[in-house]
Amino acid sequence: MTTLRTQKPLTVIWWLRRDLRLEDNQALHAALQAGEQVAPVFVLDPALVRSPYASPRRAAFLLDGLQALDADLRRRGASLIVRHGEPGPVLAALIAESGAQAVFAEPDVSPYAARRDQRVAEMLPVQWVGSPAVRPPGTVLKSNGEPYTVFTPFSKAWKALPGLDGLGQGSFPAAPLQIRMPAGLESLSLSELADLLAVAPSGLPDTAVPDPEFFPAGEAAARRRLAEFTRPAAGRRPPVENYAAGRDRLDLDGTSRLSPYLRLGMLSARQAVSAALQALGSAPDSAARQSVETWYNELIWREFFIHILYHFPRVRRENFRIPDVRWRNDSTQFDAWCAGLTGYPVVDAAMRQLTHTGWMHNRARMIVASFLTKDLLIDWRWGERFFMQHLLDGDPAANNGGWQWTAGTGTDAAPYFRIFNPVSQGQRHDPHGAYVRRWVPELRRVPDEYIHQPWSMPLPLQRLAGCRIGADYPAPLVDHSTARGLALAAYRGG
Repeated sequence: MTTLRTQKPLTVIWWLRRDLRLEDNQALHAALQAGEQVAPVFVLDPALVRSPYASPRRAAFLLDGLQALDADLRRRGASLIVRHGEPGPVLAALIAESGAQAVFAEPDVSPYAARRDQRVAEMLPVQWVGSPAVRPPGTVLKSNGEPYTVFTPFSKAWKALPGLDGLGQGSFPAAPLQIRMPAGLESLSLSELADLLAVAPSGLPDTAVPDPEFFPAGEAAARRRLAEFTRPAAGRRPPVENYAAGRDRLDLDGTSRLSPYLRLGMLSARQAVSAALQALGSAPDSAARQSVETWYNELIWREFFIHILYHFPRVRRENFRIPDVRWRNDSTQFDAWCAGLTGYPVVDAAMRQLTHTGWMHNRARMIVASFLTKDLLIDWRWGERFFMQHLLDGDPAANNGGWQWTAGTGTDAAPYFRIFNPVSQGQRHDPHGAYVRRWVPELRRVPDEYIHQPWSMPLPLQRLAGCRIGADYPAPLVDHSTARGLALAAYRGG
């Protein structure tokens, strides 16, 4: 009598990192095609938890996103496996437990991630699939094979490459209806993961939970926000069609606020670009089309900075193009900037928005970065690290690119002599002071004409407004016109 032997199903591992979604997940899609069973695993790398760039708020957002993803997996017959430790040995142990024959993962571009992934690939059968960018790094190059270092020609080359037609039709892998996974694999609970994520560098705020009013976590929330921004509803035009006019207004909700979701892959870059292309196709007039095009170009800026970090990892440590500036690096002034106590209302409002919500308007990011590097002559790397410690969307590529652009030290940077005036910036982008009053309540009774330069209020009016400069609200940390002259001399090497 012949005994039939049951062959074990082919098992593979889907290693999640910054792609916390089921729709348009190329690594997951490849894993499902390659294996009959897929083990979804998230490995908490202790090196990232200990990093001086770690953010309690971003960690809490990550935890909420993992919880949402686990719920999505359970609806499909699977669940999230959570492990802790150095990824290579952890994945090797999981391969031994599950009998998996391959690991599928989306590559990353930060210098640490690249080194980590190389070590893992030397140990294990890893297949890298997809990218955090629409155009993976290395695919947008000059005719001589060199990378672009200026945005405009990069953007033209990026748009000229094939594949956008399919994205404009939304053609990418759908979320699977069912995921079969191997049984008996142990996992940390999400509460145990929360305890591990609570370990953070000293000195950071202990209020780690992001306000869900601003950014509810998860793929569903990300897709909902994308739809609300790009699609018409109830007879109204979508906000993206007014983006060009409203994106710089600090007192209006004129931006997409999708960056935290893109950072952790709760939304893919391809989904965002697809929505932009569809909005371009349905724009009713030239003004609406220009607005959509403006947002579309912002998405390509994100791609540009990813490519720059991939080709020039040194930008995390040094200026891209000019020698080091003679920074003053006054730690007392830096502390005042961090706390939102510089005496310049728009700067202080922006910094308080950051520490309260984990997010800051992009125009405000440029204002505070210019103030730190040009008015205070403090090294951009100090500000870059502080942003990474607080931003939900803190991304090594975009954050570094933004800081070096404003500091005038980076690729495609603003000229070093472009120095934002914090008073006129506030007047232009928060004309009635609503943004300042929301985040700097000491100034809520200050009249509009003084809201961006309250030190110019006559003393009787200061008393009437309940805002005595130097007592209720600080006097300006520096005089802008004097600081501007010092900055120009420092950048010129004088």
